[in-house]
Amino acid sequence: MSESSPAARLQQLFEGRRLTPTQRRIAHSMVRRAGDVPFLSSVELAELAGVSQPSVTRFAVALGFDGYPALRKHLREVAPAGSVPGGGGEEDVYNEYQQAVLAEIENLRLLAELLADPGPVERAGRLLAASRPLPVLGLRAASSQARGFGYFAAKVHPDVRVLDEGGSMLHDRIDAARRAGATALICFALPRHPKEVVDALAYAREQGLTVVAVADSAFAPVAGHSDLLIPAAVGTGLAFDTACAPMLLGRVLLEVMCDDLPDAQARLEEFDARAAARGLFVE
Repeated sequence: MSESSPAARLQQLFEGRRLTPTQRRIAHSMVRRAGDVPFLSSVELAELAGVSQPSVTRFAVALGFDGYPALRKHLREVAPAGSVPGGGGEEDVYNEYQQAVLAEIENLRLLAELLADPGPVERAGRLLAASRPLPVLGLRAASSQARGFGYFAAKVHPDVRVLDEGGSMLHDRIDAARRAGATALICFALPRHPKEVVDALAYAREQGLTVVAVADSAFAPVAGHSDLLIPAAVGTGLAFDTACAPMLLGRVLLEVMCDDLPDAQARLEEFDARAAARGLFVE
């Protein structure tokens, strides 16, 4: 993410702060609407984050300001010249479905800014490529992300284990992966965050696994149980969240893994040859 972007400046403001779950929710909402936040009232920000107005005031105080007006004054002072509330009023032009698509485009743009520094994803890809086996965790809303990642990872990685079901056996499966030689685990964590995922990551780290997390925010509940968290925002404009950016980030991590697995290309070519021989796909 560009250091000069409004979202990046907000991230810097929140770094190192011990925030409550409610405060993390406010912070996440502010990052998502970074360009508009300097012009929002405390009531409007509370509605945006789905919290109470007093929670916004307490959040501002937790950041070291006298109250929300002081926080907003600070944000306006550091806002780039030419910023205007609402991004030019274009939201009035588009219907709700178009707005949801445009919000996802903005999420992808923020992801592109984040990837301007490829260091974190390259480090994550190396950790995942080296783990034998590779556990891939994702429950409830994130289960489809875990399965999709696992499907493609299995084409280039010799032993991928998708953990997409909770219950009493989840820790057992983490134990089994660790005993088999796993050194890292990747988790897809999306709202609403199941407590079981947080507990599983804490347990995985206790067992010596390095946890890589793809989460909707740097302030997600899994942050405290991750060795390396890479954020990718979800869209919230429809009845059910959309997760284009987390999916794309997963594909980026797969790309890095392919670069770090010496036999990845040979495995892909072998799969293509077998698929052709079986007539697996329709041309």
